[in-house]
Amino acid sequence: MKRPKSSKARKQRKFLFTAPLHIRRKMVSAHLSKELREKYKRRSLPVRKGDEVEIMRGEFKGKKGKISRVDLKNYKVYIEGITRRKTTGAEAQVPIHPSNLRIISLNLDDKKRVEAIERKIKKGEHGKA
Repeated sequence: MKRPKSSKARKQRKFLFTAPLHIRRKMVSAHLSKELREKYKRRSLPVRKGDEVEIMRGEFKGKKGKISRVDLKNYKVYIEGITRRKTTGAEAQVPIHPSNLRIISLNLDDKKRVEAIERKIKKGEHGKA
């Protein structure tokens, strides 16, 4: 993944706000649970709709749910059941940053995602050998 080489905060922020979608997708990543970490030999993976996550920080800490939407534009994730009442009385889903989440179970319906994860496992084994 192409990262900014500059350590200047201004350039780091500019990179974050002007990043293309294929790089943003990787930035919307969350840590894996201990079991998944041992299974996939990775610390984190990009989140995806259908993944089950646990909230680690903030008002909803300890709650679990499935991801219903991933917002790449704002680097936020929406989780089923995590809502807040608006002043109009309507329920609105609360956006949560993926760094505050832990993935409990992965959505492996997509064969391409499974292949990508397996490829990453093999790549990791090569590097350590």
